[in-house]
Amino acid sequence: MTKTVDEVIMILSKTFRKRFEDFKGMYLFGTFLDGKQHEGEDIELVALFEIEDQSKREEIWPLIGKIETDLDVCIDLYPYTEKQFKEDKELYDEVMETGVFYNIAGFKDSKK
Repeated sequence: MTKTVDEVIMILSKTFRKRFEDFKGMYLFGTFLDGKQHEGEDIELVALFEIEDQSKREEIWPLIGKIETDLDVCIDLYPYTEKQFKEDKELYDEVMETGVFYNIAGFKDSKK
């Protein structure tokens, strides 16, 4: 992987911002939190939207695939509304404990 995780998140955020008016930002969690490259590991992200449903997922997955191909990375993305995210208790607790929030522009944010 030649791009840093922050660069990947910046590109992904820009793509989501252009495509979805209800994009609210995303959390990075998992292995890549240390900012280092991890060959063979996925960049784990939770993306937050006002509305999350099958039609949105059908739009998201091709975008993710293109970014993965263009940047030679693997992304494990969980698209959620804030309510859905909080209801996935195990994931929510992990992300709130260790994750880092990136705002809609793709910059690290103090929001939790």
